[in-house]
Amino acid sequence: MTRKSTDSLRDALRLPLGEPVGLAGYDARATPGAPGGKQASLADTAHMGKRLAGLQERLWAAGTAGDRRRLLLVLQGMDTSGKGGTVKHVIGQFNPSGCRIKAFKAPTEEEREHDFLWRVRRALPEPGEIGIFDRSHYEDVLIARVRHLAPPAAIGSRYGLINDFERSLAEDGVTVVKCFLHLSYEEQKRRLLRRLDRPDKHWKFTPDDIEERALWPAYQEAYELALEHCAGPHAPWYLVPADRKWYRNWAVSRLLLEHLEALDPRYPKGDFDVAECRRRLLKQP
Repeated sequence: MTRKSTDSLRDALRLPLGEPVGLAGYDARATPGAPGGKQASLADTAHMGKRLAGLQERLWAAGTAGDRRRLLLVLQGMDTSGKGGTVKHVIGQFNPSGCRIKAFKAPTEEEREHDFLWRVRRALPEPGEIGIFDRSHYEDVLIARVRHLAPPAAIGSRYGLINDFERSLAEDGVTVVKCFLHLSYEEQKRRLLRRLDRPDKHWKFTPDDIEERALWPAYQEAYELALEHCAGPHAPWYLVPADRKWYRNWAVSRLLLEHLEALDPRYPKGDFDVAECRRRLLKQP
């Protein structure tokens, strides 16, 4: 059933809690909740921009007055699913001074000396900020599982550690919005070929991408386990169909809007006499 655009997209895209996830059963070209086709959704995304910017300003202002709330957007997905594109097109609607963006690459030598959550804790948003993770702590149960970078027992224990970590974030005022950008196998091939066809996109390509693509079934299984085992009321997963870039951008924008509206941050009241300050200012030449 097609949902109206006024319905909660959180309800439409939220994965069921505690149930096995079969990614093959989700259409990566679907557009649940969209207000129409591409042009209507692009227009609605632009319209949401002003509302998102206003809510961000209110969140930032509240943070200056002691409100500890903040929002963390976690973006996960296969190569070419659009994590970077989402940051560019969606987060570009915010004031960058109130955002903290972190793209997680392979751990550095220093990071490997600590537990896998150490570098993540260091990148968390401060009160009033919006944080964006391009990849995240989930790499340690995804590529680590597929590439056998840690013993199976260690990887198995990380699901519980992630759940405890995200629960502690929620208790500390962090709204965690986890989006899995669901890309089809066929669309990934088209996007990789387009990168090869365009010299200005060669910097985004590496021959290792072909090797990683050959491991698609193993990655899908790793994602299914992460989506099933690391979801709770405090930090559910949202499956965002990502074959259509315009829908992906609209959906993530809408999810952020719904979460920020639910937070309903308020401008703090001034701790000064407004009338007296006005009188003093008007007396000045």
